Amino acid sequence: MCGSPIRGCSPTVAAADLKRLIVDKARALGFEVARVAPGGLAERYRLAFDAFLADGRQGDMDWLARTPERRIQPKGLWPEVKSILMLAANYGPAIDPMARLDRKDRATISVYAQNRDYHDVLKKRLKELGRFIAQTTGTELKVFVDTAPVMEKPLAQAAGIGWQGKHTNLVSRDYGSWLFLAEIFTTLDLDPDEPESDHCGGCRRCLDICPTAAFPTPYTLDARRCLSYLTIEHKGPIPSEFRRPMGNRIYGCDDCLAVCPWNKFAQVSVEPAFLPRAELTAPRLADLAGLDDAGFREIFAGSPIKRIGRDRFVRNVLIAIGNSAEAGLSTVAELLLSDPSALVRGMAVWALGRLAPLHLATLTTARALEPDPDVRREWQEALG
Repeated sequence: MCGSPIRGCSPTVAAADLKRLIVDKARALGFEVARVAPGGLAERYRLAFDAFLADGRQGDMDWLARTPERRIQPKGLWPEVKSILMLAANYGPAIDPMARLDRKDRATISVYAQNRDYHDVLKKRLKELGRFIAQTTGTELKVFVDTAPVMEKPLAQAAGIGWQGKHTNLVSRDYGSWLFLAEIFTTLDLDPDEPESDHCGGCRRCLDICPTAAFPTPYTLDARRCLSYLTIEHKGPIPSEFRRPMGNRIYGCDDCLAVCPWNKFAQVSVEPAFLPRAELTAPRLADLAGLDDAGFREIFAGSPIKRIGRDRFVRNVLIAIGNSAEAGLSTVAELLLSDPSALVRGMAVWALGRLAPLHLATLTTARALEPDPDVRREWQEALG
């Protein structure tokens, strides 16, 4: 149903009460915020998106460049849309996500990925809310939760949920940087809410904290330098210049979100599906590196981490191992020099080269038998 039309019966609610009724239902279903945006976006968003694509800042995310006319305006995606119900769910963490970065033998996983996949959680709520609206009004509508080319952060700002900060993420005066977004496109004529204005002022903490300098200017992100992109979306070997700055971040990066001063108003989420699973708050790198495909799928069933697959995941873990300065983890890296995945073998070479370069130089047989050119380059660079 997500992204597809939902039809209902004849209207039964007066227009004056309809918006309040819908907002109350959304909150009853677990959305902390429900506000209305108009069915169009300002021209500045199209210009910014065009510049983003022209510079190639999307990296491997080719889908962003496909049918851009469907993304830059809601009517490009669905011509019949008149009002957009913007919804937000709080996933605020109980502790500082950056507190684990000093535990070098452990992994740091982005807050949003420490439990269930939020897409699945919100999609269920969206469908129920969509059915309620359709049955109440007879309108046609479409529901989305990061499942279509929707510029959801500009729409959230247009609805007054928050504003796009200098790190390009949404910031809320009530929830800081910790909101999941979803939307319902409707043919209803609902009164739009007042848009939110920018409250970043002269602050640039999010820009200065970025470990890879992924923000060439305020309000501009180069995804090719972003650790969230590199650890999740990027399919090949992570470029050498970004490996050391990764530290122990094996899935995503919360640094720019976590340092935002507006988080002092954030609220800790009480949604069970968003609370961290104990085994994902600070898992041991040695345990994660030893996962085969079946073990990876078992541990991350229902998690957004599952979608990157075991090989990319272990690639990230090996980089964290290489950054750990834990000599005892060199044995873990050595075992993966014979992994079936060239992606994993290459990062095993890099990790072992960081932890035990003299030992790596003695493994002449493994080097001689390596068939993959990218992995052979890793050997060459590691041995100088």
